[in-house]
Amino acid sequence: MKENSPIVYIAVLVVILIAAGVSVLKEVIKTRKLEGALARLTEKLKDGDGTAAEHYELGSVYLDKKLFAQAIPQFQKAIKKRELDGADVAAVYNALGYTYFAQEQYDLAVRHYKDALKNYPDYVIALNNLGHVYEKKNLTTKAIEAYNQSLALEPTNETAKLRSESLKKRVAPV
Repeated sequence: MKENSPIVYIAVLVVILIAAGVSVLKEVIKTRKLEGALARLTEKLKDGDGTAAEHYELGSVYLDKKLFAQAIPQFQKAIKKRELDGADVAAVYNALGYTYFAQEQYDLAVRHYKDALKNYPDYVIALNNLGHVYEKKNLTTKAIEAYNQSLALEPTNETAKLRSESLKKRVAPV
């Protein structure tokens, strides 16, 4: 058995190195893709002309890069273009809400999640996000309501189900 241990050790090491290499390669590809989109969109939008979809895409790239201050004006420009409606404009408001949420500006996040829901009342992701921000604000009842609305639209929504159950346990009398 001792004769095989160096071979097993080397084989395990090779597998670990291959897995690490694949992981690094995926991150490099993702980063190059983001940087390419950033360069393309920045160049295209430098004069301020562009479609709402392009501003939304650039805002999303900034959001992926955690450049929140740069993402916000892009999302706002997408909304001001008034080219989007329904689910599309709701996605922009949701992204704007998430941007504020990531910066712990919870009241602004709530406002934008609600704007998303005004434009598309069945937007489950915005309802989940609204529930999450209510949790952060310690508004447990409102969080449960948001998660329950989400579950009414999508009964298999695991996020809403788990969060709602967890919150209900916290507020249930012992």
